[in-house]
Amino acid sequence: MRKKLGVYICHCGGNISDYVDVEKVKEAVENEEGVFLARTTMFACSDATQKEMVEDIKKNELDGIVVASCSPKLHLITFRAVTERADLNKYNYVHSNIREQGSWAHSDDKAGATEKAIHLVKAAVAKVRLSKPLEPIKIPSKKAVVVIGAGIAGMRSAIELSDMQCPVTLIEKEHFVGGRVAQWDVLFTTDQTGKELVSRLYSEIEKRENISLLTGAEVITNTGSIGDFKLKVKITPRYIKEKCDRDKLKKAIELCPVEVPDEFNFNITTRKAIYHNFPSEYPQYPVIDMTTCTRCGECEKVCESVDFSMKEEIVEIEAGSVLVATGFDPYTPSEGEFGYVRSENVVTLPQFKRIIDMNSEKLIYRGMEIRNIAYIYCVGSRQSEGENKYCSRYCCTSAIHASIKAKKKFPGITNFHFTRGIRTYGKQELLYAESLKLGDIYLQSYEEDPPTVSVEDNKVTVRINDILTGKREISVEPDLTVLITGMVPRADKSVSTIFKLPRGRDNFFNEIHMKLRPVETVIDGITIAGAGQGPKNITESISSGLSAAAKSFSFVSKGELELEPIIAEVDNDACTWCGECEKACPFDAIKMEKHGDKDVAVIKQSVCKGCGMCLPVCPVNAINLIAYSDNEIESMIDALAGNHN
Repeated sequence: MRKKLGVYICHCGGNISDYVDVEKVKEAVENEEGVFLARTTMFACSDATQKEMVEDIKKNELDGIVVASCSPKLHLITFRAVTERADLNKYNYVHSNIREQGSWAHSDDKAGATEKAIHLVKAAVAKVRLSKPLEPIKIPSKKAVVVIGAGIAGMRSAIELSDMQCPVTLIEKEHFVGGRVAQWDVLFTTDQTGKELVSRLYSEIEKRENISLLTGAEVITNTGSIGDFKLKVKITPRYIKEKCDRDKLKKAIELCPVEVPDEFNFNITTRKAIYHNFPSEYPQYPVIDMTTCTRCGECEKVCESVDFSMKEEIVEIEAGSVLVATGFDPYTPSEGEFGYVRSENVVTLPQFKRIIDMNSEKLIYRGMEIRNIAYIYCVGSRQSEGENKYCSRYCCTSAIHASIKAKKKFPGITNFHFTRGIRTYGKQELLYAESLKLGDIYLQSYEEDPPTVSVEDNKVTVRINDILTGKREISVEPDLTVLITGMVPRADKSVSTIFKLPRGRDNFFNEIHMKLRPVETVIDGITIAGAGQGPKNITESISSGLSAAAKSFSFVSKGELELEPIIAEVDNDACTWCGECEKACPFDAIKMEKHGDKDVAVIKQSVCKGCGMCLPVCPVNAINLIAYSDNEIESMIDALAGNHN
């Protein structure tokens, strides 16, 4: 049992001391068993206070400390580092959260907040009295990273890892790289096109020998964990040999009798079963879509590069870390939502951008020249009814940029913007200013009173109660109505299922902490980047990709990893293997093994997260959580209950 303990109670600049009497807390705990010194401090996390803690530990030979401050999500690692600098085992430090669980939770009851803070600190003291020094679990780590998704974020991450001399396997489910950016022409806030950006990144990837690019590839299983991920990847062939005669392939595409909606153009045009229709698609040789190909043989007659004998492959890849950058899907409105499907002149923003790019002198759609365009914002975002409560952030800027481009490219266009308030943040505000100067008309509705679209004889009328003119009803009969659709998570959930990646309330991949650990997931060794994590523009996606690359590299760079030792442990003598713990574990960290002449539960140390889910289901109490033993938890309960026997 610890005999000399230090306790530090933080004012948190008023965040705690405005509602908790920190001096009273100090007085209440300074005579607790084992407490050698108790101090209050304005900011426990400040450099000056940290230095004082180090001096206190060394000078007084303290063998345990408690810091009562904010959430451990913010500063658990900070104060563990303090104890290490003072040559005290970092697991002899206990954090007490008296801000989120005290002052902020009970700001309307200062006396109650103070009393609760006293109990929380006493519980932490009780725990640290029984704490034991622990050593991190050390495991080898393969110096290699798998990047899933070869969009902008994934490609940029792979290049960054390559430059850090780390072998990378870049896996793309589609047969072409570039993700959504490959579908765009001129990008907003820059004169660069999507094709140019994808081309530049792809050429950088081709130059690097330590990047292996797999297209038409899909992760189907993972049996590993941090430091030693073992992935099985299914590779679907292109059915085209890499060394091919481009003229013959062009002829083969022309002769193909099959036409299907073209996903690249968001289904407003068609493509053949053998296709490579756009110069921004890399690698730059075709693929045969076997789900639509009829095997008529017309392509084989004119091009010997066509090879239907190619077979699917299953390859195994090992890596120390996995970076997930699987991107997003554009929201697809339901039938009738703002006239979608019911009128052929109602399109989504992605479709409209392709329509602009496919026309030159006049804006023609379905044989009609377009002059008046209505843009309806927040379709699939900020929904009062529906799952997508969030703002997709990029849509306002993208819509305004598209409207400016249309107006400049096709003289005579009139743009009507039906908004719920414009969110062109940062330098993107310049686009909004340019749109206003060009004469675009902006109308605004309340979130609970969105514009309405009526369709009669294929004529569309958009009405709004415009709050900018005192809720006056204004109607427009546009030639084309553009629904400004937001980003939604990928419909394909296979990657999140395979790796058990958590999702937030918006169903995008969830990071541990948006500020402190913005690209890490609760699954050790797996990082996330790009719009798979949430709506982002290109700049933001690349930034998150660079951050994820740096974090993934930190897992593999030394060839060895230190893992948290606070995990479950099994008493083999008590265990009778009923399998309940295996069923309860959400991380597949428990398996059955022979121990002598009986079956027992074994904990996979590199996988166990120390969540404790297995403890309460064990009928014989054979499982213990290191640093949270029954004695430690019961001593904390006694302190919280005010028992001091």
